[in-house]
Amino acid sequence: MPNEPISLPKPIEVAPSHTADIVLPRLTGRQPLARQVVIAIGSSTGGTEALRVLLTALPANMPPILITQHMPEMFTKSFAARLDSLCRLTVKEAADGERLQPGHVYIAPGHSHLLVKPAPTIGFAVGLSRADPVNRHRPSVDVLFRSLGNLVGKNAIGVILTGMGRDGAAGMLEMKEAGAYNIAQDEASCVVFGMPKEAIALGAVHEVLPIASMAGRLAALAVQRQPSA
Repeated sequence: MPNEPISLPKPIEVAPSHTADIVLPRLTGRQPLARQVVIAIGSSTGGTEALRVLLTALPANMPPILITQHMPEMFTKSFAARLDSLCRLTVKEAADGERLQPGHVYIAPGHSHLLVKPAPTIGFAVGLSRADPVNRHRPSVDVLFRSLGNLVGKNAIGVILTGMGRDGAAGMLEMKEAGAYNIAQDEASCVVFGMPKEAIALGAVHEVLPIASMAGRLAALAVQRQPSA
């Protein structure tokens, strides 16, 4: 009986891990585009609960907050609605082109990268991009953080919460180099310490806090970072 050919398994195709360069270029040495404090938060595994703890403890008079949480697109709108029902802040799924307003939280839709862009007159607006995944994620935290480093600079505050992998670490370093102030969640309160750990290892973080202490610190920083007249 002739030998039958051995069937080898097909190699698994792994998608390339792009950087934020495929969505927007990095801009350096620029002054903030507008006199507005903006807070950006990145999270992944365990982030839904961490965000609930953080956002429900914040007062209503916060600067605009943009959030990239790794989540499938069928869940982001309902997640935003649930947080809105619990928070003093207005929480919504972000829509392209809407102006950033104080007291509002903008959640990245699961199908698009979230970023800031210039508003038509003055200030900042939401930008959405369906470019390829970055660090194999869309939305990507690196994209959000880079956009703040590019345009908001020293008036920005960055927060990186529990999550697996390294998405957000490089972007947070770019924010720091642009003058932003950055906070990472501590290991003890993380479900997965991957994302904060990577940002800390890069030297991108100014302080490390438990999730329960973050709201008070953010509220104080929002006042301190407000540009003087």
